[in-house]
Amino acid sequence: MLYVDRQNRICGFLDIEENENSGKFLRRYFILDIREDSFVWYMDNPQNLPSGSSRVGAIKLTYISKVSDATKLRPKVEICSVMNAGMRKYFLQANDQQDLVEWVNVLNKAIKITVPKQSDSQPNSDNPSHQGECGKKQVSYSTDIGGGVPIITPTQKEVNECGESVDRNNLKRSQSHLPSFTPQPPPDSAVIKLVFCKTRSSDEKLEEKLFSIG
Repeated sequence: MLYVDRQNRICGFLDIEENENSGKFLRRYFILDIREDSFVWYMDNPQNLPSGSSRVGAIKLTYISKVSDATKLRPKVEICSVMNAGMRKYFLQANDQQDLVEWVNVLNKAIKITVPKQSDSQPNSDNPSHQGECGKKQVSYSTDIGGGVPIITPTQKEVNECGESVDRNNLKRSQSHLPSFTPQPPPDSAVIKLVFCKTRSSDEKLEEKLFSIG
């Protein structure tokens, strides 16, 4: 029967067909070490062997694909299971049916690979959609005419979606608003307006005279 040792390893005796298709099963002491990713076997319990005794065989758990009952594959071998490891099938004979079921279960559980799900809450730094400039919110503008040139000025500071304010001095004047002509500067002299007015002379006759208003 199998048991758990002080190092939290599953241990026990099994008979193994070391030479494939030989039909000869040998008694071996097996240790299933999940932390070391290994399934190893010795001639006997290492505590009963001389110090430094080497193991007889070993298989990485990642090489084992499945462990199952081999009654149909080896009908002449009682209480037998088969362990598929790469291109090789290892046949193991247990002490009784309960021992066989326990070994099959613990081995299949050990070789089961669980793939963790990627958390959707973590942002992906490699995603290009998270990079680049942030979009800008629309703002209102006011238009004034100065020297024949339209001047467009935002009524408030532009704020982009990143929460950063953009100074209106950095805004560029649109080329589409520029006039197609070159404005002429106003003359240095003041503008003089001329008006006609009627005045009454000393002999009470109405006369029209031209007056200039500075």
